[in-house]
Amino acid sequence: MAYYALKIFVSALIVVAVSELAKRSTFVGALVASLPLTSLLAFIWLYWDTGDPARVASLSVNVFWLVLPSLALFLVLPLLIRWGLGLWVSLAGAIAVTAVCYGILVAVLKRFSIEL
Repeated sequence: MAYYALKIFVSALIVVAVSELAKRSTFVGALVASLPLTSLLAFIWLYWDTGDPARVASLSVNVFWLVLPSLALFLVLPLLIRWGLGLWVSLAGAIAVTAVCYGILVAVLKRFSIEL
């Protein structure tokens, strides 16, 4: 139980740090948020839990492919906000576009026999 509490604490600490940094400087907040800290933590926790470097490698490859469609969110969100749709509608729209991009990527990878 303490192990899961540690995982939650470290992960939450990063999210809080990013939001606090972003209050002072959106650039610094974005810099920290753009670091693959979540992925690094996932790699560490997965290895710690399984001791299997092959699973870590597989996770890393899957993260690579799935980062690509997630980039749509960062392009669509500010565009929708600039169009005056408000934060919550813009966020919902950006999430919807991102979900469609995930679907397209999975279909394209399947077409080329690349399995996630």
